[in-house]
Amino acid sequence: MKRKLPLGLMAAVAAGTLAVSSCGFGGGGDSEDGATTLNMLVPTYSDGTKALWEGVIEEFEAANEDIDINLQVESWENLESVLQTKIQAGEAPDIYNGGAFSAFAEEGLLYPAADVASEETIADFQESFAENEALDGTQYGLPLIASARALFYNQDLFDAAGVEAPPTSWDELHEAAKKISATGTPGYGMPLGSEEAQGESLIWFAGNGGGFGDESEITVNSPENVEAAEFMKKMITDGVTQPDPGATQRTPMLNVFAQGQIGMVYALPQTVGQIEEANPDLNYGVTSVPTNTGEPSTLGVADRLMAFKNDDTKAEAITAFMDFFFAEDQYVNWVQTEGFLPTTKSGSEAMASDETLKPFLEMLPSAKFYPTTNPAWNATDGAFKSLMGQLEDQDAATVLEQIQSKADAS
Repeated sequence: MKRKLPLGLMAAVAAGTLAVSSCGFGGGGDSEDGATTLNMLVPTYSDGTKALWEGVIEEFEAANEDIDINLQVESWENLESVLQTKIQAGEAPDIYNGGAFSAFAEEGLLYPAADVASEETIADFQESFAENEALDGTQYGLPLIASARALFYNQDLFDAAGVEAPPTSWDELHEAAKKISATGTPGYGMPLGSEEAQGESLIWFAGNGGGFGDESEITVNSPENVEAAEFMKKMITDGVTQPDPGATQRTPMLNVFAQGQIGMVYALPQTVGQIEEANPDLNYGVTSVPTNTGEPSTLGVADRLMAFKNDDTKAEAITAFMDFFFAEDQYVNWVQTEGFLPTTKSGSEAMASDETLKPFLEMLPSAKFYPTTNPAWNATDGAFKSLMGQLEDQDAATVLEQIQSKADAS
């Protein structure tokens, strides 16, 4: 998940935050009092991230007097360059909160997750998220935060157009969007601009049993994906989306939805807070992603904790911290405070009483991810952002074949 800013919702949360940094750390496994020292490098998700981690560390150190944690917090803009500098100096952090991990795993720099977390902790992760942390069958990352997409709908526009219930299938989605569009308001917002065309596409592809492939193969023009893209084009051609989807960016489109001017959009948990701030009187609901297969599916996004192999004597201390942090009471508080979804089953159960989050939580086990461990993913991602908008004017199969050729060429 290589990026200058966190993907999707994480970028929205991190936007505008300032770089917060404690003193940089050096090597060494023991402090002066004989305790094991763990160096930890993390990014800012919000203005409160540093204080939140400091609270976790204070409680952990109180319960583990033989372990000290040296925390360093950086902005997402600086995080990767700081990490690379430390690696080159032989001072990689013992615990790192970031995105992409496959290059480090391939170079043998990371502990397998099983070496730095108990079986109970690893078994508690949602299987879909745990599988996304694996390379060549070995899990390396511990998924820290989750996000998924759900369908947000404007209840007032539903009522005015005679839409009786939120759609659960593509045909129902099309029919609802058609009725709303007939009233003069776009029924469905489809952002195929350069901001996140790949995200919108994966939601539709996954809803038809498709996807982007895995670490060994990129699959863009599969029959399932072509069928999904053809339905997306039908939505555009039938005039049930906003004008010019190919030039529409997700962020401004969500702002339009928040003002009550679009019937339905796919959005993130953080969109709830954005709506409360921008238009608290909006009468809207949140429901699961409608699919063509009838099976639940959605786009998943995650960041992770990973552990660098600096000193084999530290594995036990790292395990103690991971088990402490991912325990339900500690972890749920951290996730809720930062405004994300939990990656653990116990966390989902603890947060299930929140009706707004319930659709997101229910879809987490069926989340589909970008194949970021595939070396061709960056080229594929760029091709989606530059070419998927041409779906307005070109045949769906042709557009996907062009994207596939970019992936194959890389």
